[in-house]
Amino acid sequence: MEQAILLSKIFTIRGARIMLDVDIAGLYEVQTKTLNQAVKRNFDRFPSDFMFQLTQEEWSNLRSQFVTTSWGGSRYLPYAFTEHGITMLASVLKSEKAIKMNIAIVRAFIALREVGMHYHELAVKIKELEKEYNRQFADIYEALKILLEDKQQRGDFASRTRIGFKNEPD
Repeated sequence: MEQAILLSKIFTIRGARIMLDVDIAGLYEVQTKTLNQAVKRNFDRFPSDFMFQLTQEEWSNLRSQFVTTSWGGSRYLPYAFTEHGITMLASVLKSEKAIKMNIAIVRAFIALREVGMHYHELAVKIKELEKEYNRQFADIYEALKILLEDKQQRGDFASRTRIGFKNEPD
C-alpha cells in the first residue's frame, strides 16, 4: 500500500498520533465491528495509551476536516489506536493481511516521527538565523535612523531664516 495513503489516515488527537478503527479495519479488510470485537476480547492488551474512544467533540472536530466522508452513520464513537495500539493489534488479528498492513502502518508512523525530528532541527536552525539576522537588521535600522536624523538636521539648517547682511544682486 502506498505510504501517502497511510499517512493521510493518521491524525493527531490528545497529543498522540492515531488511526481510527474504521480506517484500520478497511486496511485489514475486515468489518469495523469484527476489529472492535477482537480488541474487546483482549481488552487488557490495550491500555489507554494504546487505544481510547473519541469524545463526541473530538469526533465532530475530526469529521469537520473531511470534505467528504467515506463512513456511513455509526451509532458508536470510533476508537483511536496509537502506534503502540496498532502494533498490539498484530497479536490480536493474526491474518496474513493484518500482519502485512501492520508492518506498513508502523513504517508510516516511523516516517512521521523522522519528519518530525527533521522539522525540529529545521526550526532550531531558523531560530538561530533569526537571532543572527535580527541583530544585523537592528544595526541597519539604527544606521538609517541616524542618517535620517542627520538629513533632517541639515534640511532644518538650510531652510532657516538668515539674519545679518544680505548681498543683493545688482
